[in-house]
Amino acid sequence: MKTITEVILVDSNDRPLGTMEKLEAHQKGFLHRAFSVFIRNNEGKMLLHKRAVSKYHSPGLWTNACCSHPFPGETTLSAAKRRLYEEMGFNCELQEVASFTYQTSFPNGLIEHEFDHILIGDYTGQVDPNPDEVCDYKWLFPSEIDLLLKENKKDFTFWFLIAYPKVKDILSNNEF
Repeated sequence: MKTITEVILVDSNDRPLGTMEKLEAHQKGFLHRAFSVFIRNNEGKMLLHKRAVSKYHSPGLWTNACCSHPFPGETTLSAAKRRLYEEMGFNCELQEVASFTYQTSFPNGLIEHEFDHILIGDYTGQVDPNPDEVCDYKWLFPSEIDLLLKENKKDFTFWFLIAYPKVKDILSNNEF
């Protein structure tokens, strides 16, 4: 598995502006391209994973099936498929359904400032998570996720709190 060392810097319309070393982009808070993958099974449950405690930000927090950054020169869709396999151990078809921009700071001084592409896929089968990325996972109905968010949203990543309602609306309106 190749490690991402550079991210794609973008403007507010997701037009590439160049590249920057990943950690430096997060230290300086430069807007860069990212993606969040949501997976639904044949029961209508969504796959969530708990980030490994070794992650440099948001360790041990619950989030969507997969999230990362494309390599320079790689399409967002190709990157999402690649990372889904690297993180969760399976492949499936993905479709981009929305995007959003967000910025947040972390206690360790890093800043996430991302143009985040949301992709959705359907998958029912074995999950084989990479322990370097994931320390737990579970399949939950949206109603179960809603309850967990109501009880303690600080257990979830910042971007999940933005992306999940968008995905839930898209799925409930049968737009995917």
